[in-house]
Amino acid sequence: MKEKTSAIGQQPIRDARTLGLPKMLVLGLQHMFAMFGATVLVPILVQSYGLPLSIQTTLFFAGIGTLFFHVCTKMKVPAFLGSSFAFLGGFAAMGAMDSGIYAAMEASEKLQYACGGIVVAGLLYVLLAAIIKAVGVHRVMHYLPPVVTGPIIILIGLNLAPSAVANASSCWWLALVSIAVIVVANIWGKGMIKIIPILLGVVIPYVVALVFRMVDFSGLDVQGLFGGSTPLLGFQPFVTNFSGSVAKFDVSAILVMAPIAIASMMEHIGDMSAISATVGENFIEDPGLHRTLIGDGIATSLSAMFGGPANTTYGENTGVLVLSKVHDPRVIRLAAVYAVILSFSPAFAYLVNTIPAAIIGGVSFILYGMISAIGVRNVVENQVDFTNSRNLIIAAVILVCGLGFTNGLTFQVGSASITLTSLAIAAIAGIILNAILPGNDFHFGKSANSDASANLGQY
Repeated sequence: MKEKTSAIGQQPIRDARTLGLPKMLVLGLQHMFAMFGATVLVPILVQSYGLPLSIQTTLFFAGIGTLFFHVCTKMKVPAFLGSSFAFLGGFAAMGAMDSGIYAAMEASEKLQYACGGIVVAGLLYVLLAAIIKAVGVHRVMHYLPPVVTGPIIILIGLNLAPSAVANASSCWWLALVSIAVIVVANIWGKGMIKIIPILLGVVIPYVVALVFRMVDFSGLDVQGLFGGSTPLLGFQPFVTNFSGSVAKFDVSAILVMAPIAIASMMEHIGDMSAISATVGENFIEDPGLHRTLIGDGIATSLSAMFGGPANTTYGENTGVLVLSKVHDPRVIRLAAVYAVILSFSPAFAYLVNTIPAAIIGGVSFILYGMISAIGVRNVVENQVDFTNSRNLIIAAVILVCGLGFTNGLTFQVGSASITLTSLAIAAIAGIILNAILPGNDFHFGKSANSDASANLGQY
């Protein structure tokens, strides 16, 4: 028994069934909590733009999209697909549109057109996947070596950092309790305690918040299974109001939403690199980047078709993989099933929203930092030579673009305003520089000692 505990603490677990069903269920719960805050935050923010994006619908398609992604990737990639923050700028722009057909248009119908644009954005993933399938992942990844993907992974974590600070600042001492619980559980915990630091980092501070009466239940009104303003059970809006939730299509909305796919696809590639580095498997080659892109893209289009937001592979769950060292995709699929089940409970969605922002901030401090640390590890382990001016310039431009363009880059296409996020700008700049600067001798998977993405996670 002692040897098993040591193995759990030190060695990655590829098959969580060896832990037993009860522990697997708890591990899935941990992944569900890791994604829940950010996934639910997207519809909350979109609602503030005046568009009625549903929390229940968001949860449902996060779960369904994740399960579809796993099918597309041969059940190999331990990734969770939650709602994407990249499209928030597009939702805000759609909410503010008040000309042409959008003049005096109901907010619910505007949301339909915004979702139509996201459907097209998801199909752009499929287009990129087709290119990769046609010319080969080796040829495409020649333009995405670790000197490009490493800094992009670093930026994914750094760009999330301000939201962690903002949430934590609502009550610093409660955020510090959350951080302390995670650190103690991960560093000094034994057995199962060491595997579920994130879940403990939510539950224990939440109990503390309850003791100090920091949780607001004033809006909760449950009267039986289907009664009250927040019933225990209830269908998602796309079921109860099907005709009002199906996406609609218009060129203006497509031009606002679809180009954001440039950013989200680059985030996807960075996340696949991060997950590969974390797990010690090269998922970009097997099952293949084309399969992960198809899974993510179709999941996004399916969600938007029925009134949900775009999906994206979640860095929060990559952080959980790092901390728990349980790399079995089955655990992620359990979290997806939880999300689908919980999407049928308006009361549960409300209760989860009562988690103080400070606790989410404390958890995010650890998770977001872990993502950036994975990017650093990617660069170091692939022996990127920063005495080489070419590599130094590429990394420098990526980092400055990613951190400097805080409001993105906005330009006009006809009457529509299109914004590229800082991460999209950084990715595009890095890819272009890597392509045009002389000395690009990177060959994907050819050399075990080169600056090669094929070596991701081998340590």
